[in-house]
Amino acid sequence: MNKNYENAIKKIDVEKFYTIEEAIALSKDISFEKFDTTFELSMNLNLNTAHADQQLRGSLILPNGTGKTAKVLVIANDEYHEEAKGANADYVGGVELLEKIKTENWFDFDFIVTTPEFMPKLAKYGRILGPKGLMPNPKLGTVTKNIKKVVEDIKKGQIEYKTDKDGIVSVPFGKKSFDDNKLVENYKAVYDLVKGKRPASVKGTYIYSATISTTMGPGVKVKLY
Repeated sequence: MNKNYENAIKKIDVEKFYTIEEAIALSKDISFEKFDTTFELSMNLNLNTAHADQQLRGSLILPNGTGKTAKVLVIANDEYHEEAKGANADYVGGVELLEKIKTENWFDFDFIVTTPEFMPKLAKYGRILGPKGLMPNPKLGTVTKNIKKVVEDIKKGQIEYKTDKDGIVSVPFGKKSFDDNKLVENYKAVYDLVKGKRPASVKGTYIYSATISTTMGPGVKVKLY
C-alpha cells in the first residue's frame, strides 16, 4: 500500500455510510491521481448468478456521458457501411477487420456493433473477443439492424453493466473533472436502473452495499435508498 493511499484512507470514516453528495466530495478531496481519474460505482447484490434469471446484463446511456468518447467498430455487410460512417463509427468493414484483430492483435476500439445476420461470421472469433468483453450481444443492443442509433448512443456515453460471479456490478460513472451535480445524476441513473432490475426470485435484501471510488483511490460507502 503506497503512502498516498494510506493518507486517503485516514480521511474516511469506515463506519459511516455517506450520502452520494458527501461521498463524491470526499472522493475528490482524497484523490491523489495525477490524471482526470474515473469514478466507479460497485454494487454488491444478493444474487446467485448460477441461475440465469439472476444474471444482470445490459446497457444504459449516462445523462452526462462518461467523459470519454468510445471508439466503435462496426462489422456488417456492405449495405450498412454508409449508415455506420454517417453515425461516426470509427472503423467500418467486414470479415477483413476480424482477421486484422486475429492476425495483428488489433484492439483500437471499445465496442463492436454488428447485425443479426452477420453474427454467425463473428462466432469463430468468440475466443478472441469474449475474454475481452467485446463480443456483440443483443442484450447490450450491439447486435442490431439500427446501426445508426446504436453507434450514436455509444458515442453519447452508453455504458455496459454486468454481474460478476459474486453478484457485483461495477461501472464507471464519470470523471473527477465533472461538476459534482453531474456525477450525482450519473450515479443515480445507474443505481436506479440496477435497483429496478431486481429479479422476482430474489428474497430479502437485494442491494447489500454501494461503494464509489476513483481509479486508484479507496472505496467510500454510500447510503442506500
